[in-house]
Amino acid sequence: MLSDNHTIPERRARSHQEIDDLVECRTGALALYSELASKQPFKPEQDTQRLLQTFCESLIDYTASAHFQLYRHIDEDRERRQPIRAIADEIYPNISEITQQILDFNDKYDCEDHCGDFSHLATDLSQLGEKLADRIELEDRLIKLLASSRDHN
Repeated sequence: MLSDNHTIPERRARSHQEIDDLVECRTGALALYSELASKQPFKPEQDTQRLLQTFCESLIDYTASAHFQLYRHIDEDRERRQPIRAIADEIYPNISEITQQILDFNDKYDCEDHCGDFSHLATDLSQLGEKLADRIELEDRLIKLLASSRDHN
């Protein structure tokens, strides 16, 4: 029984760290998004291509982090707290759809130094920004509930 008591604080600490890691990863991707957006009008210059490549990598890292830090636990049916499951079930279809849009953006623009067609980048980046804002709002609902639930347990 004593070992069970030790695992609860450890699980809480790990969960808080996972959320912190996700938010940090997300913040990095958003900073790169902002930096890239400030380069408009886009020209196929090496600096822009490198920044776009770095942003795509960061975007995929963030997407993977969200999956592994938040959603995998719920997907694997390990979440027992009903309020968290209810929110997760509500937001997950939208998160999945936005994830696909992120992957589509990455597939289109993750081309290292050989991207030359930036004719749609401004529009695509703007649409991606709107989707990221939606995703963050959804994630924050879940994060807030997870943090609140863990603080009260």
